[in-house]
Amino acid sequence: MDRPIFLNLITSQFQAHRIVALLGPRQSGKTTLAKQFCKIIPNFTRSNYFDLENPSDLERLDNPKLAFEHLEGTIIIDEIQRKPNLFQVLRYIHDEYHDKLFLLLGSASRELINQSSETLAGRIGYIEITPFQAFELATKTDQNLWLRGGFPKSYLATSDDISYTWRREYVRTYLEQDIPTMLGNINTRQLRRFWMMLANYHGQIFNASEISNSLQISRSTVVNYLDILASTFMIKVLQPWFENIKKRQVKSPKIYIRDSGIFHYLLGIQNDETLLISPKIRASWEGFALEQIVNLLQVNQYDCYFWATHNKAELDLLVTQNGKK
Repeated sequence: MDRPIFLNLITSQFQAHRIVALLGPRQSGKTTLAKQFCKIIPNFTRSNYFDLENPSDLERLDNPKLAFEHLEGTIIIDEIQRKPNLFQVLRYIHDEYHDKLFLLLGSASRELINQSSETLAGRIGYIEITPFQAFELATKTDQNLWLRGGFPKSYLATSDDISYTWRREYVRTYLEQDIPTMLGNINTRQLRRFWMMLANYHGQIFNASEISNSLQISRSTVVNYLDILASTFMIKVLQPWFENIKKRQVKSPKIYIRDSGIFHYLLGIQNDETLLISPKIRASWEGFALEQIVNLLQVNQYDCYFWATHNKAELDLLVTQNGKK
């Protein structure tokens, strides 16, 4: 599928910056977008593309300064979080060679933003690449998008069973390969239990102490696991909005599994029939609708809130944009 909205965003970001980063979960379509973007780049060649999961491309970057100096035009680096020491070199190349553009692709927002913000402040623009969203699709009321989620290989699968199998393998690969590669020594079995328990808190107020007691792990570990899932785009942590501290307002965040298909996998929901009789159907729809609206509005996640009082008054989503609520 073509994704012209994101291609236009990349083009507009390059008008303001010479380094642009596409951030998003694994398998959300970043590499496909980058390859589509390559087609509109004049004289783009394979030598300008670095896939850091490819051993030969990693070898080419043993001396990144030398590798970049001799290339012209746009340079694309896929899975940039695998080689964070590149950011210092990118700063040098950016400042010394004004004819080069860099398109960076990354799956881990925390590591990427921390590294780049220290060395590339003011030099880089960010775009979050999400799985497919309703506003991109020809059929806006497509039931498959809600059931299967927006990850391309899940959404485009030829059957619900194949889609469910893909999501099962996606979660396994994420836990067994991606997380250890990015973060080192993490108890992935414990993280999986936490993730599955979090699915039962979808759309609810996050209670770290309650989860800590249930899983018999420390509260700091619970907070760390929450941060890992949020920084790799698996969950949305929706912060509460409160202005008047005298009112009895809720001050703990709400949690949502960002992709509805992953949420349904974690709950064992495989098809429309099991979705429609699930006790989580209302929470599922709330999270799906919220994710669609936030992405349609193209607002920063830090500008999205919910509002609630202890007397049960509530707004599911409050967005601040251009100084307005």
